[in-house]
Amino acid sequence: MATEAEHHGSKVSHDLGLAVLTVSDSRSLEDDRSGAQIIELASAAGHRVTRRDLVPDDAGQICAAVQAMAEDASVRWIVVTGGTGPAPRDVTIDAVRGLFRLELPGFGELFRMLSYEAIGSAAMLSRACAGVVGNRPAFLLPGSTAAVELAMERLILPQIGHLVELARGE
Repeated sequence: MATEAEHHGSKVSHDLGLAVLTVSDSRSLEDDRSGAQIIELASAAGHRVTRRDLVPDDAGQICAAVQAMAEDASVRWIVVTGGTGPAPRDVTIDAVRGLFRLELPGFGELFRMLSYEAIGSAAMLSRACAGVVGNRPAFLLPGSTAAVELAMERLILPQIGHLVELARGE
């Protein structure tokens, strides 16, 4: 017998337009391994990337980029990578959290729990979180490829179709 989560997941579309935003002062789109990994994992799961951008660690530019993605009709979900730690230049969380219509605290809690299993107490340094901007789920991930892989494979991809439906009121 299927669980309720599996039942919901079986009814949802897997061809959902994704926007990927990398936040970095030191990377370019050409050498952005974490953004490329998000695209690779999402594409392998049947999603299409409709938008990809890179902005520096600047709250105004991050906020504007996420807002533009949320207003783009081709985008159904957003993943941001980079700028989620405790360093002074890590402003992604503070910039985007103000755009959330609602926050999904379980994402950050589960991410840190799974990270703790992999890397130990360093997991507490992550401020990764998720919420809904307008009617689009948005995930704010660390810039490491290991963190991206963990979040995408264990948390985001298994639930994104159902979450997109819920966020849109479908």
